[in-house]
Amino acid sequence: MRKVPHTYVIIAILIVLCAVLTWILPGGQYVTADDGTLSYEQTDAVPQTWQVFSAVYHGFVKQAGIIVFILVVGGVFWLLNATGAVDAGIRRLIAGIGKKDKIVLVALTILFSLAGAVFGMSEETIPFVGIVVPLVVSMGYDAIMGLLVVYVASNIGFSSAFLNPFTVGIAQGMADLPLFSGMGYRLFCWGFLTILLCVFVVLYSRKTRKAPAEVETLSAQPLTARQTWILAVLFLTIVALVVGVTCWGWYMPEITGLFLAMGILCGIIAGFPAGRIADEIVAGAKDILSAALVVGLASGIIVILQDGKVVDSILHAMQSGLDGNGEVASLTAMYFIQAVINVLIPSATAKAAITIPIMAPFSDLVGVSRQAMVLAFQFGDGFTNMITPTSGVLMAALAMARVPYEKWVRWIWKMVVALLVLGLVLLLLTLILPLQGF
Repeated sequence: MRKVPHTYVIIAILIVLCAVLTWILPGGQYVTADDGTLSYEQTDAVPQTWQVFSAVYHGFVKQAGIIVFILVVGGVFWLLNATGAVDAGIRRLIAGIGKKDKIVLVALTILFSLAGAVFGMSEETIPFVGIVVPLVVSMGYDAIMGLLVVYVASNIGFSSAFLNPFTVGIAQGMADLPLFSGMGYRLFCWGFLTILLCVFVVLYSRKTRKAPAEVETLSAQPLTARQTWILAVLFLTIVALVVGVTCWGWYMPEITGLFLAMGILCGIIAGFPAGRIADEIVAGAKDILSAALVVGLASGIIVILQDGKVVDSILHAMQSGLDGNGEVASLTAMYFIQAVINVLIPSATAKAAITIPIMAPFSDLVGVSRQAMVLAFQFGDGFTNMITPTSGVLMAALAMARVPYEKWVRWIWKMVVALLVLGLVLLLLTLILPLQGF
């Protein structure tokens, strides 16, 4: 069996290929007029040569927030493991769960899918990956199961969201649609895809669980007072994270500070001297450093395309190819164009700002409802997030789970293809069924 290239090698090849494209493709940019309309104009491309090396630097600068977050949280969880409280708590939990582990997995899947659908949980999944992966591993499963119930579940919810302000809200606002209209069909899509994921989680759990008898009879010693306090601090941190993100608009700086404070406090409760607290955090940061570097390296791909002035020309060529197609072909093309664009622009907000003002009037011309066009944007934006190397959140989640990118691609690609096909079927149903809001 041929060995898959190292993740760094894959990214380096992609950066070089993108640099080659800047010599071949024409330059272009979208310009916003005074009245708010978006128009495309051709410019000179900026061929990239030695910039393939400086792009790495700019990629690290671009993703500095996520990289710092990974290093800090990785260090904090290393410190938590050193206290022994998490391991002791997991043992107690597993002993209590017994044969109800599948119920726990399904409940977590639904919870994180709902979080993605309601408030667009994305970056916020990263610390939860660090918490849930050790839990499911202790239950006898692999790290991918942890990614399934947290990262993949939130992406399913994000893709089929019915209240997500970062996809549905922004896209519908730009398309002049009533905010969160067409919710009934979106709720159906979310429920359908989430149920399918829950079924897959159960099937995967039966296939991969190791030594269930040994896990179910796991002995658990009573928690010490220090361990109890540390677990209480961890629980309160999770509550603060959810409240901060949903109510106070917290993002990377606040979340990073929250987990750093939690780590220091837990180290003090464990009775560690200041020197050991610092040593444990540094050791954890060293352990996760190589994975964190992937985030910055992958961002260099986008930097090359943006600096070469070819990103907008690629988008314009894709959108121009839609002209003259029927309803089915046009909606299908919109969907897959959004999926391809997501590799170039992983940000849903930025992608909506560029594509929705152009696709909204075009959908009127070909007889496709703007609501269906927005749904195509959602599906195209969300499903490919689970495989594109330019997604900082994906790379960060893989880093927290200690799963190499090449291993993840081998495992996830079939699911992504299946989701893309299911998404297309759900999209085309909007052309057939008399749906409210469509």
